[in-house]
Amino acid sequence: MIKLFAKSEPHSSSEHKIIVFSVIVAGLLLLLDQITKVLTVHNFKLGESILVVNNFFSLTYVTNKGAAWGILSGYGWLLLLIAALVMTATIFFMRWLTEGFNERYLALSMIVSGIIGNSIDRIWRGEVVDFLDLHIANYHWPPIFNVADSAICIGVCIFFLSNILRSVKQKKEITEE
Repeated sequence: MIKLFAKSEPHSSSEHKIIVFSVIVAGLLLLLDQITKVLTVHNFKLGESILVVNNFFSLTYVTNKGAAWGILSGYGWLLLLIAALVMTATIFFMRWLTEGFNERYLALSMIVSGIIGNSIDRIWRGEVVDFLDLHIANYHWPPIFNVADSAICIGVCIFFLSNILRSVKQKKEITEE
């Protein structure tokens, strides 16, 4: 059984289990990302929007040649290079970055999954397909995003929260000794 908020020793069976679990989650997220993008491209016209939840959520097909908010638009090669470097560093330094905490393995695998999902778009389409559009009345959450973006953001949040909460707990344990 995998304990998500536990610590695994290097090269242990519990570390192996959390790595396998994290890779499976990452693979499923990547598959979901690519399936939803294919469905969007084949069922929507560019710019088309369908309201799903009134004053809250729409499916809106847009593309982005840059990163979030169009940053580095037109520099897909640079974004691919950055993605490759981040992915390589994350995988190479995985054990050091996680410090053995299981939730960090999951967080980093989610980030890598999102990077791969958006990189596939940049390579095959020349731009990233986005379609998840959150809004309240006429105020839209910038930007419209996709499953890969969500995986990256949720993974980053889990990683930062783990670092913050684990740091506080460790400091408390040190001061109590």
